[in-house]
This record gives sequence, structure tokens and C-alpha cells, in this order.
Amino acid sequence: MALNEEYIRQIITETIKRLDLGDGGSAAALQFVPSNRNGWLFDDPNDAIAAAKAAQEILKKETLEKRGALIAAMRNAALENAKYLAALAHEDTGYGSVVQKIAKNQLAAIKTPGIEDLHPVAFSGDLGLTLVEMAPYGVIGAITPSTNPTATVINNSISMIAAGNAVVFNPHPVAKRASQEAIRILNEAVVSAGGPTGLMTTPKEPTLDSGKFIMEHPDIMLLVVTGGEAVVSVAMKSGKKCIAAGPGNPPVIVDETAEIIRSAKDIVDGASYDNNVLCVSEKEVFAVDAVFDRLTNEMLGQGCFKVTGEDINKIVAAVFTQKDGIYMVNRKYVGRDATYILDESGVSYIGKPRLVIAEVDKNHPFVQIEMLMPVLGMVRVYSFDEALEEAFKAEHGNRHSAIIHSTNIHNMSRAAEKMDTTIFVKNGPSYSGLGFNGEGHATLTIATPTGEGLTSAKSFTRSRRCVVHGDFRIV
Repeated sequence: MALNEEYIRQIITETIKRLDLGDGGSAAALQFVPSNRNGWLFDDPNDAIAAAKAAQEILKKETLEKRGALIAAMRNAALENAKYLAALAHEDTGYGSVVQKIAKNQLAAIKTPGIEDLHPVAFSGDLGLTLVEMAPYGVIGAITPSTNPTATVINNSISMIAAGNAVVFNPHPVAKRASQEAIRILNEAVVSAGGPTGLMTTPKEPTLDSGKFIMEHPDIMLLVVTGGEAVVSVAMKSGKKCIAAGPGNPPVIVDETAEIIRSAKDIVDGASYDNNVLCVSEKEVFAVDAVFDRLTNEMLGQGCFKVTGEDINKIVAAVFTQKDGIYMVNRKYVGRDATYILDESGVSYIGKPRLVIAEVDKNHPFVQIEMLMPVLGMVRVYSFDEALEEAFKAEHGNRHSAIIHSTNIHNMSRAAEKMDTTIFVKNGPSYSGLGFNGEGHATLTIATPTGEGLTSAKSFTRSRRCVVHGDFRIV
């Protein structure tokens, strides 16, 4: 079951070149298969939980080899439908780029570890044999986001079923159709490979109430939440074991030793990827004065548009609302194209920029607020020490992700220690931390608040110790 690393590199790095469905692609142009509600889609979330429980009872009697075959079928189905699901997700939410959503679906299908991630541990000696197994929880309740809906369903489903669980999804309502189609496709793949129906289920109309019901149900043994601060807070107060992927506001540090041409490309590629809806994406930049202007100019050559003065204020007025002096993101602009944001803000521009940049103060909302849109605040600082301190403050203690561009090993080490994030990228685009054009497995559920980090199949197991005593004279 080992993953073919060469195939992974080929399919991901060449995705955009190979695909013929551009950003203007529409799910309407593809065949929309009517949902088969039998066994996975339910009016009542209680029935969804019951079906998942029954399916998991069947799964836990299957061999590990059979479980591996189910995962292989799920991977194939996800790859075959990567374009379709990406187009649906874009139509549902309006977020990001179809092409880049396709690549995320492929990444989740290929680089999410399966049963090969499960490693039992054995101890043997004079007193016998002890085996510590990685056992499933049972039925998992999973909350999935609007930002990466189908990729998260693919990633979570492979990980959770590889670990021997079933899962009841409560997708974000905005991405309901795309998420449910992903669940349907994966269920049909499992059944086609001889597995039970209902290993992944979902309520027909996911809401806050259905999510609360799932979280509180006694047959849900583990909660996995990928979303914003509010839903993570609710899940962590449930009294159940919770794996939570919360917010981030990843800063970028650029010191005077950075390779500026490469740094500019990496920052723009990462910050503009899928219009910045990835939680790991570059959200603000702290660059030292010695390289700031050169970095900015190189970024302009990579497809950025720089706004200044009153144009900055126009964008602030459009993309934020204020209540009691507190800035809040206007969801209308999340994941939208840079050109859409500029048009709606009344800012004139030339070309078709993929990222808006602005030199602003360290306290500006472009810096302090996780916007999830292709607008990047850039702060001029006068030393590496200042850059590190301000980056640490802007990250707000989420300890999610951070990026540095430097050739100074001492600076990189200090930043890694100070930021103490789950993902820390050195001299690369942020998404390399997810395994996209980078080494390591992929995950769309980065559980910093609860400490699991980059989740995989083993994250959704519990330790079970089996002891065979060797001294049979003991009664």
C-alpha cells in the first residue's frame, strides 16, 4: 500500500498544465448524478448516526487487507471525480479557482496515508508478549468547512476509514451540495469494492442544530472539527475527545539574506493559491527595510497589484464590517478573485492581478485579521528581531503556520523556536507544508488547538494493549 512518490510528484506538479478545465469551468457543463439517498443521506441525523454505526460494525470484522482495498477504491473514485467535485465546490461557494481545487482534491486522494500509517508495537520478554494495537474509535462526528469542502471530505474519509472507523459528516451548509456529492462518490466506491454502505453518512440539511445533535449523540465517540474558532470552541466544550483544526493567521518573515526573486514568487504563489482560503496560506508579510522595496517590485512582476493611500481605505471599507471598533470580515469577499475585490471596492487597476498587496502599519486589519482572500498586508521593519516579534504577535498564538525566507540558519532556527507552529515553511510557498510540491503526507485537518498536528489515520485510533503472560505457573 506504499504510495508511489514519483507518481505523486508527476500528477500534482503538472496538474495545471494537464487540465483542460480552466477557472471558467462549470459543474453545470458536467453530468450531475442525482443523489442516491439509500444508506448515506438522511433527513434525520439520528438515522445517519445509526447507519454509520451499523456499517462500522461490519467494517471492524473485515481484514486489514480488505480495508486497504476499500481505501484504494476511494482514492481512484476521488481522482476520477476531482474535476467534477472541484467545479461543484466552486459553484456552491464562489471561492477560489476550479483548477486549484482540482489539485487539492488530487492531493487529498493521493497523499493521504491509508492503512500503511497504522503501526502496532510489540514487547516480548521472559514474562510473555504485549501487543499495543491501533484500534478504531467507532463512529466519528466530523464538521467540515466551506473553504476546502471536497478535499477535506476526501482526506478525512480516507484517514478515518483506514483507521477502522465510520464517519458522520456535518458539512458547512454553504458547501452542502459539493460535500454530499463527495460523500456519495466515496460511498459508492466502498460498496463497489465489497464494503458496507454507510461508512460515510450525512444529514440531508446540515445546520448548526444537526451539528450540535451529532456532537452530543452518545454513539459518536470522537469529534473532528475543521473550521473556524466558534465551532471549534463548541466542540471542545462537548466533553468528548475532540480533534480540532482551528484558525490561523500565518505570517511571512523576509530577512536581508533572502533570495528575493525566489521569495517573491513563493509568497505570491502561496498567498494567491485558491484565493487564499487555505488556512496555511501567507496572510501578512514582515520584510526588513533593506529588501522591502526590491521584494515588492519582484512581487509586482509575479502578478500582484499594489494599492496605496485612499485605495487601501476603499478595500478596507468593502471587505470589513465594524462593530464596537472591531473589524470583522465581510463573508461576501472570502475566497473571491483579486479583480472582484478591486472592482467591488471601486479601485482602478490594469491587467488581471491574482493578488493585491499593500504596504501598511503592523496594526492594520490587513495584518491582524485572517481575511481568507487574496489581499496581503506588507509591513516594513528594520531588523530581523523586529520582524520576528511582530510576526509572533500577528499570529495571535494560534501556533498554526508560519513562513520564513532567509539563508541565515541562525535566523531560521530562532524563528522556528519562537513561532512554535504546527507547520513552519522555510524558503518555499506555504502549501508545501501540506505536502503539495513538498515532502510528507497531506492533510486538510491541521489540529493545532488539540495537539495532534497534521492528522492521518493513526490520529483517529486509540491504543489498545493485549497481554499474553509468559509465566503459566502463576495462578
